[in-house]
Amino acid sequence: MIYKNQVTYFPNFFLIGIVFFFILYPLWAFVQEDMHMHPVKEKKETSKTIDSLQLPVKVDVKPKALDYEISQRLENILKSTDWFMDPYVKVKDGVVFLEGKTRTDEYKKWAGELAHNTQDTVAVVNHIHVMAPSIFDFQPIIAGLHEQWHSLLRTIPSIIFGLLILLITWVAVKSITFLVRLFLKNRLKNPLLRRVVVWGVGLGVFLTGLYTVFHLMGLTDIALTIIGGTGLLGIILGIAFKDITENLLASIFLSINNPFHSGDLIEIDGITGYVQSLTIRSTILITLEGNYVQIPNAKVYKSNIRNYTSNSNRREDFIIGIGYGCAISDAQEVALKILKEHPAILSDPEPWVLVDNLSSATVNLRIYFWLDGKKHSWLKVRSSVIRLIKRAFQLGGISMPDEGRERVFPDGIVVRMISQKTEKQEKGKPVIADAINDNEKKEIVATAAEGKLNSEAEGIKEQALKSRTPEEGSNLLKKETSGILKSS
Repeated sequence: MIYKNQVTYFPNFFLIGIVFFFILYPLWAFVQEDMHMHPVKEKKETSKTIDSLQLPVKVDVKPKALDYEISQRLENILKSTDWFMDPYVKVKDGVVFLEGKTRTDEYKKWAGELAHNTQDTVAVVNHIHVMAPSIFDFQPIIAGLHEQWHSLLRTIPSIIFGLLILLITWVAVKSITFLVRLFLKNRLKNPLLRRVVVWGVGLGVFLTGLYTVFHLMGLTDIALTIIGGTGLLGIILGIAFKDITENLLASIFLSINNPFHSGDLIEIDGITGYVQSLTIRSTILITLEGNYVQIPNAKVYKSNIRNYTSNSNRREDFIIGIGYGCAISDAQEVALKILKEHPAILSDPEPWVLVDNLSSATVNLRIYFWLDGKKHSWLKVRSSVIRLIKRAFQLGGISMPDEGRERVFPDGIVVRMISQKTEKQEKGKPVIADAINDNEKKEIVATAAEGKLNSEAEGIKEQALKSRTPEEGSNLLKKETSGILKSS
């Protein structure tokens, strides 16, 4: 049951062998017959008429034959063969002149050799004309078809024997590949590489069987040409389909190296999403917006890959500006208190509140904190932290000027406060803990707009199950271990 779907392509070897055999072998037989008919034409036609065209060593007339006797003897022989039309023989002083018409050059040559071998013949002048065949003469075509039919009948035993060898080869391919797959099951974990090795072994066994068939039939040159042409064709196709080949090789390397697994949250070339699957052509991600993205494997292999799932702890940061008149240490104390009390922020590694730079109107503080990316959404936690720190700064009297509209008065201005100042405000200290701990003013960790702080991976998973995968094909990656996203 495990190997049912993985060996279905091996019968194709058998079908390819049958196609090769039924196309190439009759073609070879036709070429052989054609070679007998044209390049060595004398062999074919001589074998066809060898009995009737056999020349005698000498034609005995009588000693010291006269010219008219030679003429009469030769003319009677030419007429008796029915190969010549209006044959005429003239002899003068032992020189024989042949005239008339015939159908083939072979008959003309035969008449000349006959006259040359006749007793007391000194020389032969052959003026016999070879007639051109009529365009309506189908006899050569019929004869050729008849010869091809007999040639095909003679090759039937060879065809049956070849098919038997191909059948044995097909059984050997299935058996050997099954054993190889069984051997590599626990030794080679990568499914794509295991499939490539099995397929390569099967192809080698099949080519060996095909070579054996051609070799036993005397077609070794054709077999070597086919095998060599297969390698050359592979190189040509590799160059012609460079991108496809590059993606295939990249998929093999990615499945071996395993830089990510199914369900991992990764970033490739500025695209962030959960890994859905890795096929032989592309890597499929489902983004945080719920959209499928296909990235060619060659691009994935060449790009920098940021895997957020390999380490579940993730650090986030943001900048917040305070006024020059505020004490930096007080602002750091307020922000750090918020970070330490936040339930989604890790205490180890500890959060930081550092001075980042001095701008034209603000002192910029950069807030650093760590969270568990598997449990919490960094987008939601970041929003919650920014909101809480901003609220705490407001309650503590820490200003957050706007650089675009803030106007600084170096000498100060006179301001009359209507409301009564608190004791701490009169001393110039911001209200920190008292303001934060005030139940009426205390902010909740997560508002309704932010939702819960848990990771949004489950929601994305549900959307993925409802949608159609843009590319079919087996997944070459390992299954996820965190349960974030199942590969289809």
